[in-house]
Amino acid sequence: MTVVSDRAAWHGVSAAYAQPRFGRGLLDVGTSAVPYLVLCLVMYLTLRVSPLIEVVLVLPAAGFLVRVFVVFHDCVHGSLLPSKRANTIVGAVLGVLVLSPFLRWRHDHVAHHATSGNLDRRGVGDVLTLTVAEYQARSWRGQLGYRLFRNPLVMFGLGPLFAMIVAPRLVARGTRRRLRNSVFATDAALVVIVGALCWLIGWEDFLIVWAPAALLAGSVGIWLFYVQHQFEDAYWQRQGEWSYDEAALHGSSYLKLPKLLQFFTGNIGLHHVHHLNPRIPNYNLQRAHDENAIFASVRTVSVWDGLRAVKFKLWDEETGQLVTFAQANLHGQGVLA
Repeated sequence: MTVVSDRAAWHGVSAAYAQPRFGRGLLDVGTSAVPYLVLCLVMYLTLRVSPLIEVVLVLPAAGFLVRVFVVFHDCVHGSLLPSKRANTIVGAVLGVLVLSPFLRWRHDHVAHHATSGNLDRRGVGDVLTLTVAEYQARSWRGQLGYRLFRNPLVMFGLGPLFAMIVAPRLVARGTRRRLRNSVFATDAALVVIVGALCWLIGWEDFLIVWAPAALLAGSVGIWLFYVQHQFEDAYWQRQGEWSYDEAALHGSSYLKLPKLLQFFTGNIGLHHVHHLNPRIPNYNLQRAHDENAIFASVRTVSVWDGLRAVKFKLWDEETGQLVTFAQANLHGQGVLA
């Protein structure tokens, strides 16, 4: 084992962790998509037995669906399996389960990695975050709209409906044909699969089985993405001062979860390691963190810290911190307080 505390050295050593294994990748698929589908089947078969069974099974089903998304995410980075083609095929199939077109989502997510923490390149694959000055410059309608968007009930309640169902179906004008076709192919597959299931079991039973776990998983997914970049002393810089490594180490948190939750979230809480080298498979992230001193000073976030982080709304360029509306001292300045 080579322990590194220097960034230049880390980039050389990290290649040893960025070695996908075919068997391990298949195990990830087998411990995510398979149990999720089995639980959906059990929920359907027991619908008429007792609604309590459904209530009990929603939590593990949502957990496994979150894990499906993390495995899909690894395919996006080409890090789950050794073969690029295999990653694309598995990713496209898992993309149907999580309602996301593989190629288009990959395009947007790569942009997120390339711009995370960059104040001048916000808006692709991240949570909209205004600076205090930008918020103050908005009209009262603009401020109200931003407040509604950042309200937890909207973000984690309505957010999954938009992020999972609506947004992946939208194709902007000028989108490259390859990405556009990825959206259309995923949509066509969903129409066939959902249509067939509704025909076989009825749309009411389909929604009862699918919707609760899917929406819960969506809320958890949005929260995970939120807390991994939205914490009090996160990293945001203007283009001229922005650094990819700094953004990875100080703008991506180490969300330290209990082992069971770490399993369901596919180690994605080790987000600092992932952003520093996205080619590292989820199953190697913990080892990379534990074996290298470079990660000793990264921001550790607990579940409680992650829940508290939802109150931070604006980036204060003067203090270099995310702040609440109250902390931004907006009272009496002709803006919503």
